[in-house]
Amino acid sequence: MSYRLNETVEAVAEPPIAEAQGWVRGRGFPADRPLLDLAQAVPSYPPAEALREHLAEVVRRPQSSLYTDILGLPALREALARHMGEAYGAGIRAASVAITAGCNQAFCAAIDALAGPGDEVILPLPYYFNHQMWLDARGVVARHLPFAEAQDAIPDPQAAAALIGKRTRAIVLVSPNNPTGAIYPPAAIEAFFDLARARGIALVIDETYKDFRPGTAPAHGLFARPDWQDTLVQLYSFSKAYSLTGYRVGSLIGGPKLIEAVAKIMDCVVICAPRIGQEAALFGLANLAGWREEKRLTMNDRVTALRDALRGANSGFELVSIGAYFAYLRHPFEGRDSTSVARDLARDHNLLCLPGSMFGAGQDRYLRLAFANLDAGEMGNVAARLAAAGGR
Repeated sequence: MSYRLNETVEAVAEPPIAEAQGWVRGRGFPADRPLLDLAQAVPSYPPAEALREHLAEVVRRPQSSLYTDILGLPALREALARHMGEAYGAGIRAASVAITAGCNQAFCAAIDALAGPGDEVILPLPYYFNHQMWLDARGVVARHLPFAEAQDAIPDPQAAAALIGKRTRAIVLVSPNNPTGAIYPPAAIEAFFDLARARGIALVIDETYKDFRPGTAPAHGLFARPDWQDTLVQLYSFSKAYSLTGYRVGSLIGGPKLIEAVAKIMDCVVICAPRIGQEAALFGLANLAGWREEKRLTMNDRVTALRDALRGANSGFELVSIGAYFAYLRHPFEGRDSTSVARDLARDHNLLCLPGSMFGAGQDRYLRLAFANLDAGEMGNVAARLAAAGGR
């Protein structure tokens, strides 16, 4: 090769999901022992039939092939502002909303708007690996907040305060969390907001899985605060709530200057989020509240089923935290790295999950299970295969 690549990007870790899928690629699996794929968080059910029928009509319209506004369809921005306002008991304006090509792009745009090379962002361990990858690719330094396993995997605001320096630009939270599944209580989220506001930095909170929290109480009260736009940046995804992973549609909500900066970034990178995905999200918000609630209850049932199966199996794998789409387990093999444990589970037990090492330093005793991929009736099989691997 006669040209040079960007050394910063070359140094970024390889995509973890693709690596794990490579462990089973090309293999056959017997009918009585199929692959249980718990690697990637993908809904196990298709979009609602009504949504699919709607999109079949939408694609016939000539305008469906055209760009939308950079920040998204005005009707979708208004609908999401109403939805979030109702969910959080607050008034949110459409002008505060940007529609993005998935929540990953929302995160990328937020970071590019907030930080540059050499700046710092506080990222709790274990982190969502794409967040770390983007920080690395942009030359932004991740300051890692230690894993608070003993505190139910809820990060500590006081520990975060000690990491804030002159170049800190933001704190990132994910709740419900990927990879741990932990659902942060409102008081913890609001304590991080107060810290960020006091220190003049942003609080970026990724709420991709907000629609799968147990109960209907608001996740926090931040949008009801009159000064929320000075500190809060909320990220969201329609992918899980409406089974639209391949449609690539997400959102960012923030203050006016941040939205202006995001518009510049979006215009350069993608012009606008895919129109068909935006049309799907708009239909979902307007028509599928009952369907979304049904799926929330389905996922809550899967949480209960996996928790009960693990408790009854005595597998040696300890459940650290669970919620929404994910379970985080401590494996029983002291001295073994999590990658070798995960590889053995894939090879010997047809159970594909991700090693904790993919989520940051100090995570080699853990595994992440994206259990939402399976029906509740399969959770006993998951626990049985773990028990077989643990020699129980």
